[in-house]
Amino acid sequence: MIKVTESAKNKALQLMSEDHKDGYFIRVGVKGGGCSGLMYDLEFDNQESESDKVFEDNGMKVVVDKKSYLYLVGTTLDYSGGLNGKGFIFVNPNANRTCGCGESFSL
Repeated sequence: MIKVTESAKNKALQLMSEDHKDGYFIRVGVKGGGCSGLMYDLEFDNQESESDKVFEDNGMKVVVDKKSYLYLVGTTLDYSGGLNGKGFIFVNPNANRTCGCGESFSL
């Protein structure tokens, strides 16, 4: 399961509305790269594949590809708009190490 905080939900809905992406959902994933080996990926999408894992939390639909799910199970998606940086934050209990910028991790 992927959890979505209220602040992440509100920001995602705002961004989708601004981009005229009605009926879209949050797609999260993992790809190779970054200083720790793996990077988080987040986009708004409107198409699912048969192998996707689909969740709904806090009124938001979240879709994860099968491979990325293994790395993201139990993760909470949050949003911070504070002075220390703006953006979506992945709180991943599976990550053993993260880089200083918080955008990449390793297991």
